[in-house]
Amino acid sequence: MSVSAKQARAVAAKLAGAVDETTAERLIFSVGGRGFAWTFMARPTPKKPRVPDIQVLAVRCSLDRKATLIEAAPKIYFDDDHYRGYPAVLVRLPAITLKEFRALIAAAHELEAHKPPKTPKAAAKKKRVKRARREE
Repeated sequence: MSVSAKQARAVAAKLAGAVDETTAERLIFSVGGRGFAWTFMARPTPKKPRVPDIQVLAVRCSLDRKATLIEAAPKIYFDDDHYRGYPAVLVRLPAITLKEFRALIAAAHELEAHKPPKTPKAAAKKKRVKRARREE
């Protein structure tokens, strides 16, 4: 039981239209300019900057599904203050099976793939914001 970063990238790569925007510090997967899974940015010390936790992936899902997953398997799925009320569940990669991970990522991809693609202007703005955050 465990999913590595390499395995996560391989699973995402098999999804139609998925883009792997992974960096040296973070896993980032999108479709149509919309993220469907990304590395959780933890805040280990209050009021200090967030840091990537490569062992945890935020995965897009409905709020209902998020609540169900957390209730059913709290050792795998969880939430934090930053994600409370946001349609993504936090997943501990060392605790999930590859089979379950594949299904979760496929559902997240499907959720975002059905939305209209972001316009190039919106995607460019998002990249500028991401770049500015990394430089901070």
